[in-house]
Amino acid sequence: MGPSARIRTVEAFQVTWRPGDPPGRRSALVRIATDEGVVGYGEASPMQGGLHSLGIVERDLAPALVGADPLDTAVLQDRLLHRFVKLGPEGALTGALAAVDIALWDIKGKLLGLPVHKLLGGAWRTEVPYYASIGGNAARTVEETVRVVEARWRRENPAAIKIRRDGDRSVLDADIPGDIAKARAVRALVGDGYPLGFDANNGYSVGGAIRVGRALEELGYAWFEEPVQHYDVRGMGEVAQRLDITVSAAEQTYTVQALVDMIRAGVRMVQPDIVKMGGITGLMQCAAICHAHGVELVPHQTQPMIGHVANLHVLAALMNLTKPAEYDDASGRMDAGFRNPPKPVEGRFPVPQEPGLGLEVDEAEINKRR
Repeated sequence: MGPSARIRTVEAFQVTWRPGDPPGRRSALVRIATDEGVVGYGEASPMQGGLHSLGIVERDLAPALVGADPLDTAVLQDRLLHRFVKLGPEGALTGALAAVDIALWDIKGKLLGLPVHKLLGGAWRTEVPYYASIGGNAARTVEETVRVVEARWRRENPAAIKIRRDGDRSVLDADIPGDIAKARAVRALVGDGYPLGFDANNGYSVGGAIRVGRALEELGYAWFEEPVQHYDVRGMGEVAQRLDITVSAAEQTYTVQALVDMIRAGVRMVQPDIVKMGGITGLMQCAAICHAHGVELVPHQTQPMIGHVANLHVLAALMNLTKPAEYDDASGRMDAGFRNPPKPVEGRFPVPQEPGLGLEVDEAEINKRR
């Protein structure tokens, strides 16, 4: 490795894994190459296909990155955030910066011949347990919810399960009795000792959330996620402080300052997402904040390949890992683009030990799907 490695190219593109994939099932990828031919891959959140973040990378970030030192991850992130801060900064810009940051950490590890977790200070663990994140349950009956949960529980044997409402966010408290019935039926399915989480997806008023939260407490659920609208920080804190169950939030939080606001409101488990805010650099800043405040860091994560693996490296480097990692999509739909896709064993993912992220990208397959 020469000390003068420089970024040569920055490409931002969308990948459609299967014909007819809706935008949210596509991937928003960033490929960065150095003048020595070392390549790193990153990923942005695929909201609406991630096109907003990809556009920012292409138009605004790439010209500022070409010629820069790829090892300057934190300097580049802060410089670009503040240069383009008036674009948001939340959402599209922070997702763009996250994708760039993950790709630069991939390059950094490859240049130094070390896995990312070594560069973060070392790994506390060689494998990370995961919870199966099962969405779409607002539209299902109690019986259908149990059937879907049971199928994934039996097939994967995850360390825990989270059931998600995924209802219409503009309608609050739509079916509280039905939601409680589904939570009760899933508890009956898995038994009393099995760890469960419940994600309201911002579906309740403060009063409705407290009512559901009390039921979840009686049912022994481990956490209650985003009970009220994500932008109602005061309301989220009120629910968290009035319930005994751990209330989690902040997957839709995009700056460390906003994360501190959520913690100060009373939330004691936060879930920033590595492909939505700050990438690896940002998530490690969140880890320091959480450690200082005595708050659990359990990152939100729905992307089963680059985002997932980047998240594993960060979780391996955390001293206090209190909950399993989120795993939303076990379909294998992205496997064709990678020669060594991560696979769980008995509810746990091995932490990659190869340089960088440890993913071997099949460039030809990725290019076919661009």
